Amino acid sequence: MNDIASLVTAFTTFFVILDPPGLVPLFIALTRGMTPARRRAIAIRACLTAAILALVFLLLGEAVLDFVGISLPAFRVAGGVLLFLTALDMLFERRQARRSDKADDHAEEHADDDHDPSVFPLAIPLIVGPGAIATIILLTGEADGALGVAAVALVFGLVLGIVFVAFLASDAIGRALGKTGITVVTRLLGMLLAALAVQFILDGLASFGLAAA
Repeated sequence: MNDIASLVTAFTTFFVILDPPGLVPLFIALTRGMTPARRRAIAIRACLTAAILALVFLLLGEAVLDFVGISLPAFRVAGGVLLFLTALDMLFERRQARRSDKADDHAEEHADDDHDPSVFPLAIPLIVGPGAIATIILLTGEADGALGVAAVALVFGLVLGIVFVAFLASDAIGRALGKTGITVVTRLLGMLLAALAVQFILDGLASFGLAAA
């Protein structure tokens, strides 16, 4: 993990799994109707939470899940179910309907307090999901001593920084799409999130089947 080729491979793996370009429209959809200041706060909380979670799994790995008696397949199934509920909100715009009664930004910001997506689903499972957790555990296991573990942490932090910058640019992207464009993207991503959630569940169930066999 100390050589350049290994670092490039780790960066590519994390970049593909976290998928910063793919997270931007999800962030826009999940923070639709919020003020720019609230979006920035959510972006900061989401990335900080993701960093803390990644650090925990980087240092402790599978011991964390084993300690609470949770297998990675079970984690994947649970994440899929919760993500599917979020997808339903996006598809039917329930979150936006709850906000529509608020006339000013201050009232809207307080209305959003119960619908903060920074921890779920942004930090987990969209940023630090089963794939990212498995990758962190795998790369840490292959790392050569403390220096190798630090290299994995540095690479993940770099990719997470790219995610954060992408979130900060979401306002400009949202203005470019416009209200109609955001509505279309929200519905489309709701469908994609629902499909992703089902895939999480199916993968988790398949892993259970293989373990049982």
